[in-house]
Amino acid sequence: MTGASTYDLTGKRVFVAGHRGMVGSAVVRRLASENCTVLTADRRELDLTKDEPTLRWLEANRPEVVVHAAAKVGGIAANNNFPVDFLCDNLALELSVIRASHAVGVQRLLFLGSSCIYPKHAKQPIAESELLTGPLEPTNEWYAIAKIAGLKMCQAYRRQYGDDFISVMPTNLYGRGDNYHPDHSHVPAALIRRFHEAKIANAPSVSVWGTGTPLREFLNVEDFADACVFLLKNYSSDLPINVGSGDELSIAEFATTVAEVVGYGGKLAFDTSKPDGTPRKLLDSSRIRGLGWQPKVALRAGLAAAYADYLQGYGRHLEVGATR
Repeated sequence: MTGASTYDLTGKRVFVAGHRGMVGSAVVRRLASENCTVLTADRRELDLTKDEPTLRWLEANRPEVVVHAAAKVGGIAANNNFPVDFLCDNLALELSVIRASHAVGVQRLLFLGSSCIYPKHAKQPIAESELLTGPLEPTNEWYAIAKIAGLKMCQAYRRQYGDDFISVMPTNLYGRGDNYHPDHSHVPAALIRRFHEAKIANAPSVSVWGTGTPLREFLNVEDFADACVFLLKNYSSDLPINVGSGDELSIAEFATTVAEVVGYGGKLAFDTSKPDGTPRKLLDSSRIRGLGWQPKVALRAGLAAAYADYLQGYGRHLEVGATR
């Protein structure tokens, strides 16, 4: 299997950049079962978009492993309204963390990409080879371009310096610690909040963006964190690697499932004046499956856990500008 490798995390110092976000916090939880030391830095302590402070922090703390989960993220509306923020801030994060990791001799770095790097009309399911074969989805191209640059940085450092930097491309994620901001959240968190508020208000219907026909794949963030740790230990290649659940359903089907989990019994009203985004986006995750990894969390159970997390107030309600 291309990219198969063995790396022992035992005794290693692992820096998780973006540890307060949904993915970063899940990676921290997953690393707790490994015999390693997890390093984190609060945003008030370290601005990862700044080169010199980031380099000084890494020099002082000397991690052997870096998980780059810090990013400025948001849904379709946020991407449309803040293109400069999504492009420039994510580029700054990538340049700062990746360059500093090389400078201090980090043994292994995992860069978190996104499935939006692939063309809008990529062949389905989407293999890693589809990268740069066609135009991007316009509603999130600024974020996608920044993520493509990040994975290309990892490839460049491997090619020029032999650094063991890898890139992982997740499908649509949901779960504990998601961002529930009414305007800047992704589909799963947005629907959980919307259906919950409608249930409390006894509203007869809830608006859902688009036609409901696009097909999507969803993966629980705990599964993704497990995949990240698995790849740190078992993968080394300049090729990005996809991580998905392998299951797809329409937005209408997904919204219906979320409504059932939340306990909302009203109607779903699809707002066709809003954009649908990419018509279909299913990742080909055969490479990571071939290495021996499989997801474990069923969708309905994962959504129920996410809703419980929302009710307990552990989710975030962040404006654009927060890092994942």
